[in-house]
Order: sequence, then structure tokens, then C-alpha cells
Amino acid sequence: MVVTGGAGFVGSHAVEFFADRGWNVVAIDNMSRGEMLGRSGTDTPKYNWNYLSGKNRITLLNASVTDAERMEKLVSNADAVIHTAGQVAVTTSLTDPRRDFETNMLGTFNVLEACRKSGRNPAVIFCSTNKVYGENVNRLPVRLNGDRYEYTDKAFEHGIPESFSVDGCEHTPYGASKLAADLYVQEYSHTYGLKAAVFRMSCIYGTRQFGNEDQGWVAHFILSALRNKKITIYGDGKQVRDVLFVSDLIAAYNAFLESPLKGGLFNMGGGSENTLSLLELVERIEKMTGRRPDISFDEWRNGDQKVYISDIRKAIKQLGWKPKVSVEEGLQRLENWAAGA
Repeated sequence: MVVTGGAGFVGSHAVEFFADRGWNVVAIDNMSRGEMLGRSGTDTPKYNWNYLSGKNRITLLNASVTDAERMEKLVSNADAVIHTAGQVAVTTSLTDPRRDFETNMLGTFNVLEACRKSGRNPAVIFCSTNKVYGENVNRLPVRLNGDRYEYTDKAFEHGIPESFSVDGCEHTPYGASKLAADLYVQEYSHTYGLKAAVFRMSCIYGTRQFGNEDQGWVAHFILSALRNKKITIYGDGKQVRDVLFVSDLIAAYNAFLESPLKGGLFNMGGGSENTLSLLELVERIEKMTGRRPDISFDEWRNGDQKVYISDIRKAIKQLGWKPKVSVEEGLQRLENWAAGA
């Protein structure tokens, strides 16, 4: 197995999970996350690289998905590829759209071509995003209910389905590059017969994630509170996301690999039963830690969505999967880890 972005948050958990289950895993990463996000501080790839070093069945390689020739060589003996590598921040895509495109679109194309040319016909899992739905999500009417927004249309009581339109709206360069890659993965499954699944992910959180203002907000809030750092909330803090603990995400990947499905498109998150607003998370952090996070507010940011909840019924039905880690348990696991990180 090859895991791209293998030192990242999701990638490192995939590497560990499958190695523990007997796969020989090649984890590749070019260790550029901190540079791309323009953030100093604890570096998620370096932390996870050290964490994975020396573990059985894991080979760590410094490589980039933008290197087509290298990808062909690395994938040639693989039975599966989990493609988590990517440029992850909307803000970075706005300031450096070329790098965003080259990493997300061209990098994914290189992975797909490597798989197509391989004689082993490896299965492919692609980490997409809810941002593919762009501003269409914000066209849905919402109302305030305490410290959170909620959809008013009963048609979306379970969240956003995979059939929701991706067309005719603004996406930001990040959303556009991920959507283009998303469609290419689907097309390589249809045209070339690859066993390939796209997971359009909402808020994934968990241990070994050093979040920041641009990406990984749950971990960012908890780590900032524990370190007495100020948190800036963009908007009014009442925006809502469904949250999914990382172990449940990897279980969904595994369910697809073990399934007879030849392809798949799944909205992936905690679903309507596992949601948080930003202000609700602040309250939970205070209860867990006894510390009231120091917060300030700023203007809404480009591409933000007042409410995004994944309709996960398709994944539940087709993969025989469902989230197991509750919000309470997941936040406590993350806080326990963050306290010693």
C-alpha cells in the first residue's frame, strides 16, 4: 500500500491502521505542510514522521505527488493507494493558486496515471472535501437556534447529500482544484476500471493534529486553550459542522477496500448526530479543561459556510459503516493527547 501525505494528520492514521493490520505501507510526504500554510510552531508532518519511524511494516519516503516519474515507480507494486496529500487551506489557495492547483489537481492526476499504468490495478481512495459544493451550501436558508445555525428546509435534515449541486457558484481556488481532482478520480474509475472512491470530507479531528486558523479548527481551539493562546473566530461563531473522529474515517476507508464496490462517492463526516458550532466547542473546552479560551472575533472569510453537515446515509448503507466515537469521547481523547503534546 502507498499512502500519499503519509506524515499528515489523516495520512499518518491511515499508515498506522493498515500497517497494524498486516499491510506493508509506503508512506510518502514532502514535508511541506508548514511552508504551504505559512505557519510556524509545531509541525504535524515532522511530529508524525517521528511517531511512525521504526514501526513495523512502514517505510517512510520523502517524495512529492507532483513528481510523476517518482509516483509511477512507487505505485508500481502497490495493491492500494490512499491519496491524502494536498494543499489544504482556502487562504493559501487565494494567495498562491498555482501551487494549490499543481498540488491538488496535477498531484492527483499523477497518482491516477501511476495507478492506471500499474499492472496491479490498485484500489484508490481520494480525500476530497465539502468545499466542492462551494457557495451553493450558503444558498440554503438557515435560522439561528441558540449558539448555532440550522437548515430550515426539512429536505436537508440529514445534511448535504452527494447529489447536491457543485455547479454555478463560487468555490475558491481550493474548492475548484479539489473538485477537479474529485471528478478525475471518478472518471478514472468509470473509464479505466479502477476501484476508486471519493470521500468528500467534512470536519475530521483527532490526535496528532496540530490545527490552525486555516485548517483543523477543533484541534486548533483545544491546543490554543491549553497553551493560553488567543483564538480568533471569523464570523459570529455560530457556524456549524459535523465532526468525525479520525479513527472512524479510516474505518470507512477500510470498509470500502474490503467491499465489492468498484467505485464510490461518499459525503463523509459525523452526520447530523455529531455536530458542533464554534461557540459550542468553546463551551465544551471550558468544561473539559476548566479554562475559558480567550477569543476575539473578525470578519467572515471567503468560502466559509454557515452550516455544513454531511448526509452520511449512503456510506452507512453501502459500506456497512457508521461513526462509533461520540463527540464527547472524541474531544476528550483529543484533549488528553493535546495536554502532553
